[in-house]
Amino acid sequence: MSSQESFVDVLDKAYRHWTGQGLPAPAHLDAQQRLAWLHRDAPYSLLAHDGGADPRFTYVNECALQCFKYPRESFIGMPSRFSASALDRDARQLLLEQVTANGIAEGYSGWRVDAHNQPFMIHAGVVWTLLDDAGQPCGQAALFWPDEQRIGELP
Repeated sequence: MSSQESFVDVLDKAYRHWTGQGLPAPAHLDAQQRLAWLHRDAPYSLLAHDGGADPRFTYVNECALQCFKYPRESFIGMPSRFSASALDRDARQLLLEQVTANGIAEGYSGWRVDAHNQPFMIHAGVVWTLLDDAGQPCGQAALFWPDEQRIGELP
């Protein structure tokens, strides 16, 4: 299992903390298969950034890489503010401030930009606070659906 796949467990535990349930996945998978599925095969995007002053991406699944059109090596470490166009960064910042205040924000839709500066819409977004082993905030994670017609659809 790659370190990126292992990091999915951190996202999942924090998501469970805020929602009472794990990240959406097929019920028939065992724990290790589930983490691999979330990383490689989930029909929704998962990503995370650290808790720095100018947060940088620390995790991205395959669906998010397809949406943003970056190679993993370029995406990891990139300031997360670059995921939104300059015009959409204020709305994104308000969302992140909501998450900082409440631990989670759900039902977000908005525009993002890919590596070629082309806009795309995200749907039914959830952003939540990541917690370290001591229960302290250490970043934020996001889940969003790239296709409005497939929200909630799992194989």
